[in-house]
Order: sequence, then C-alpha cells, then structure tokens
Amino acid sequence: MSQAPFQKFISKKKNSVVKEELRQEKKKYKKERAAYFDKVKEEKYLARQAAANPAQKKEAPKKDAIPQKTTDVAMPLNKFLAHCGVCSRRDAIELVTAGKVKVNKEVVTEPGYKVQPTDEVVFNSKKLYVTKNLVYILLNKPKDYITTNEDPQGRKTVLQLIKNATDQRVYPIGRLDRNTSGVLLLTNDGDLTQKLSHPSYEVKKIYEVKLDKILAKGDFEKILNGIKLEDGPVQVDGLAYADSKDKSIIGIEIHSGRNRIVRRIFESLGYDVKGLDRVMYGTLTKKNVERGKWRMLSEKEIRLLKYLNASKKTTVGSKKN
Repeated sequence: MSQAPFQKFISKKKNSVVKEELRQEKKKYKKERAAYFDKVKEEKYLARQAAANPAQKKEAPKKDAIPQKTTDVAMPLNKFLAHCGVCSRRDAIELVTAGKVKVNKEVVTEPGYKVQPTDEVVFNSKKLYVTKNLVYILLNKPKDYITTNEDPQGRKTVLQLIKNATDQRVYPIGRLDRNTSGVLLLTNDGDLTQKLSHPSYEVKKIYEVKLDKILAKGDFEKILNGIKLEDGPVQVDGLAYADSKDKSIIGIEIHSGRNRIVRRIFESLGYDVKGLDRVMYGTLTKKNVERGKWRMLSEKEIRLLKYLNASKKTTVGSKKN
C-alpha cells in the first residue's frame, strides 16, 4: 500500500538547532577519525622498526597489565546494567530489587547504588563491564513474535529474528504486542533507551490500523477530540483514512506509550482491530526492510535519534533533579 496518505504526518521543517548540533558532531567525528588513523600509522611504523631490529624488540621491557575498569565513571547500578546491554534501566530496577545482581560478591538490592570503576559487578555468573561497542538494529517485526529477551512459555521472540546480527546483548525499545507488526528498534545503548522510553520526549509513532468495519465520521471526530479510557484521557496527534477506497483502514499518529493504547482507542468505540502495523517510530520507518528482516542503522539515523526532540532535554533533566 502506498504510504502517501501518511505524508501529512511527516514534518518537512528543519530545526536549526539540530542542524548545528549535527555539524558539531560531524566535526568531532572527523577529528576522532583523523586521530585514529594517525595512531594506526604510528603502530605500523613501530611494527616495521621492530621487524628491522628484532634484538631490540626482544629486550623491550614488559609493561604491567592494566586491569580493565568496570566503568569509566561512577553511576547508579540500574544505569550501569543498561550501559552493559543487560536490559533497559526500568527493567534493571526489577533485576536489582529481586536480588539478582552482586557487587563485590555481595547482593545489592538498591538500584541507586553507585558503581565505582574498581567494583566487580556480576549478573548471571558473568562479570559486567560498560559496553563500548554500541549496536543499533531496525527490525520489521512480523506478527506472532513477542518483544522480550526470553519467554517462559516458549513463544517466539524478536531476538530469534536477529540472532545473527550481533554478538552483543541487545534489547527492544518500545514494545509491540504479539499481534502487532512493524518498526522495532533494538540496541544496547542505555542512554538512548532511557531517552526514547521517557514520556516527556513524546516520541512520535505512526500506525496503520485495519478495522473490522468502516470508521464512522462521528467516531473519527471523537478520536481527534480526545478519548477517555479506563486509565485516563488520551489525545492523538493525527488521524486519517489511509485508503480512500477503504475507510476501515486508518492512519493514526500518537506519542503516548501506554500499553495497547491504539487498540484500546478503537475498541472503546466498538471496533475490532484486525491488523495493526507500526510504520514509523521517531525518525525511523520500515522502508526497504521486508517483514521479518532487519538492518543496522546508519550513523546519520543514530544521530537523528539522539538529537530527537532535543529541546525537551532540559525539561526532562530538571524533572529528575
């Protein structure tokens, strides 16, 4: 189906602040890249010198091994687990309070415990270190897969679809229920997970909804004006008939992350949702990614996600303090 009906949801405006931040990030990247290649050249030069003077190489003094730091800076235990790629900060709180994490061979149940660079943190009998190799995977999730790392009932999980993508431990951001398909981001970047999961950032999501019958004009207006559900009112950001020939197919834009929110909006008005597909999440779409397939994000896509709704950064930060 053509995505033309959804173009009205996609902003064409450029944010000058974001552009400047991207320019600064690009300059930083170029500087780091230049430093890296200078280091490579130096190492190759030293290797050639060592090959030309083997005796000198043999007599070279041995350096004491430097122990690997657990973390470069002290941070709360739940944040540390997220940075290690174990899970999101929110899920890490449950792991810690359940007594599943040890620090210096002692069980710690306080998520706010400050992990020091010299601490030894163990989870599932494995020592943890802050992840240096960050991974970002976009998956076009099919139906009948759940968005958890493992399932006691033995159901299929999204991690089975990306098992050959990376050897890093990644987890999904923003869960899709078993019968919902579409754009899903998986990563081991704890900071990005926290940002995209925080309701104050109002991350945009666009869904294509297939109903069991035509959406009546009156109900269309009710949804646009705001619907009150059992857990409070909800306001959508955009609504449209996605197919001019079939008014049972709806495009809806929303930023709420409440559980099953799109399904519950239509079910509250007496409609049965036959199909639900997320076509956009933040700045990501499933373009050129077939159902059940995945791809790595480009550097540009990663930067756009990190600077998404950057103007809200101060507001969110102030609420935490």
